[in-house]
Amino acid sequence: MDFLGLKDTYSEKDLENAILAEIEHFILEMGSDFAFLARQKHFILDGRDYYIDLLFYHRTLRRLVAIELKLGEFEPEYKGQVELYLRWLSKYEKAEGEEEPIALILCAEKSQQTIELLELDKGNIRIGQYLTKMPPKDVLEQKLMQAIENAKEQIERKELDV
Repeated sequence: MDFLGLKDTYSEKDLENAILAEIEHFILEMGSDFAFLARQKHFILDGRDYYIDLLFYHRTLRRLVAIELKLGEFEPEYKGQVELYLRWLSKYEKAEGEEEPIALILCAEKSQQTIELLELDKGNIRIGQYLTKMPPKDVLEQKLMQAIENAKEQIERKELDV
């Protein structure tokens, strides 16, 4: 997300504002079927105020997509927060014929072990990592090689399941 031009210190609100300032570019990066619905989607539950950072609708998938922006490393409690959002969206915002809502939590860092233990690779919540500056070339190459290996393993597993 270098295109946002953020300095080294910024808040979730700064991140949200930068994304919205570049909303057309941001949506196009996510795919042409995304439609922007809301920023800071507000709802009240048991007398408490809640805010979903960004809410989109994906036309092809026919489902709501909530995006939660977090500073720093992914924390396990974010899963519970977003699960609540998804259940509220499913109950009060999902239209007839739509699929269940999904969510993306964008963090500066994520721990693969934590994500695996929380089984976030199996549900309707995914974790994304944003970069505020480019990592060293060797780290980037290592991550690319790991991503290629992961993709090969997934393909092989799918071929075995067929």
